[in-house]
Amino acid sequence: MKLGSRHTIVGLLGAAVLCLLNGPLSALPAKGQTAPAGQPTGAKPPMAEDVFKNVQVLRGIPVDEFMATMGFIAASLSLNCLDCHTEDSGRDPAKYAEDTPIKQTARKMLLMVKSINAQNFGGVRTVTCYTCHRSDVAPRFTPSLAEQYGTPPDRDPNDIEVAQQPDPKAPTAEQILNKYIQAIGGEQRLAGLTSFTASGSYSGYDTDFAKTPAEVYAKAPGLRTTVIHPPIGESTTVFDGRNGWIAESNSLLPLITLTGGELDAVTVEAELAFPAKIKQYLTGWRAGFPPATLGDENVVVVQGTAPAGSRVKLFFDKDSGLLVRLVMFTNTVLGLNPREIDFSDYRDVAGVKMPFKWTAVWTDGRSEFEMTGIKPNVPIDAARFGKPAPASVKAPTR
Repeated sequence: MKLGSRHTIVGLLGAAVLCLLNGPLSALPAKGQTAPAGQPTGAKPPMAEDVFKNVQVLRGIPVDEFMATMGFIAASLSLNCLDCHTEDSGRDPAKYAEDTPIKQTARKMLLMVKSINAQNFGGVRTVTCYTCHRSDVAPRFTPSLAEQYGTPPDRDPNDIEVAQQPDPKAPTAEQILNKYIQAIGGEQRLAGLTSFTASGSYSGYDTDFAKTPAEVYAKAPGLRTTVIHPPIGESTTVFDGRNGWIAESNSLLPLITLTGGELDAVTVEAELAFPAKIKQYLTGWRAGFPPATLGDENVVVVQGTAPAGSRVKLFFDKDSGLLVRLVMFTNTVLGLNPREIDFSDYRDVAGVKMPFKWTAVWTDGRSEFEMTGIKPNVPIDAARFGKPAPASVKAPTR
């Protein structure tokens, strides 16, 4: 994805929110395209058209899914925000709602894709933006002889591979997960870890990859709060066991309620902080994927399904049994959005091996956390896991 103008936007109004604002794209989901069950409790979250102006096609989806959909489009075409929106949107957020030729074309393309799926696949989302564009603005229409006769590239191990037939000789999901539980300390020691706080640094697009302070608060079962302190203001992500929110300073959306796949994402992260019950949390386990490598490491892969329907692939070091990568496929009305987290620098904390470093990559960004200290079994105020107040909003610099 091109990132040339992203840093200007991020420095002005905050990372992920601004790059996904006031998009032109909203189509009522066709049959088979709605997000799976598993929405948060409480009041219904606002829809995209309630928050953003000039949403014409993709209406009727929550704000967080709308933003994830913008990331899906950006990844499918290898574009950034200002490639589709006006150049001065970074200085004046109201400009994101203005039409441009590429936004008008995008609306037509979305309706075309919806029609293809309705007329040929019973409304099931089969063709997406990525099907033709393959991370290119202009789909290629001439066969490549170099590709036809050249050495085919290795299959991306992150591919969801929904039709993959399992290898009967490969270890089962139960065997792989049991080895993981044993590698990080065993069930007894895992049961003894009931909470922890962590401190260290965060870096990402919103900090121009400069390191900034960050803290994590976690409590079993499945409570987690992450706080980062970029130069432009504080950002807090909370999961209280059922609901999730992001409160981000210096943003047009000071508080976002997470739904569907976005809620699944923070739930999985919270559950993996205390992984003793990971076998029960994810369901529909599959194993027997083809052999894969991540860098120089040979890995074995299992796949499960989170409560709201998001599929999750877990990559374990074949020798050590440690978890080295998580890939989740969250649902949007256009297609499945992959998000990847790599784990490293495992250290002993109260008899449990925990990663002190993790790097997240998704369709609209990349971020890295490096912890310098983790304190186990410490009391944490319950208010840490409550719904955060909307973050402060500052007017953009003109």
